[in-house]
Amino acid sequence: MAQLAKHHDGRTLTQLEDLAQREEVSGNFLVQILNDLRRAGLVESRRGRAGGYLLAKGAEAITMRQVVEAVDPTLLQCSVMGGGESGAAVKQAWEKVSTEVTESLDGITLESIVANPAGSMFYI
Repeated sequence: MAQLAKHHDGRTLTQLEDLAQREEVSGNFLVQILNDLRRAGLVESRRGRAGGYLLAKGAEAITMRQVVEAVDPTLLQCSVMGGGESGAAVKQAWEKVSTEVTESLDGITLESIVANPAGSMFYI
């Protein structure tokens, strides 16, 4: 998604092979993720020789929560049952963690990730 955000102008398609190479991931794995993102309405795809992928909306409108929910929604769910003597307390703690993670992810947009790439060095 960050790669698509870097090149997002609403028209330019990025081919799967380019994305896979830039992010050093398998094309087969990447297409599965892109399909999840497409079903969630975050990515558009076009078929054919000149086909590829692009963001379905601006990078400022896509949060990391949306991305996580599209790819693996179970990451944000609390699966603790709450049984036994400690269960209720443990469940309450995990629910708090889940809520805080979800709220944090809501505050991170693709635009902010692209604008502040980790490890950027500026020399004057």
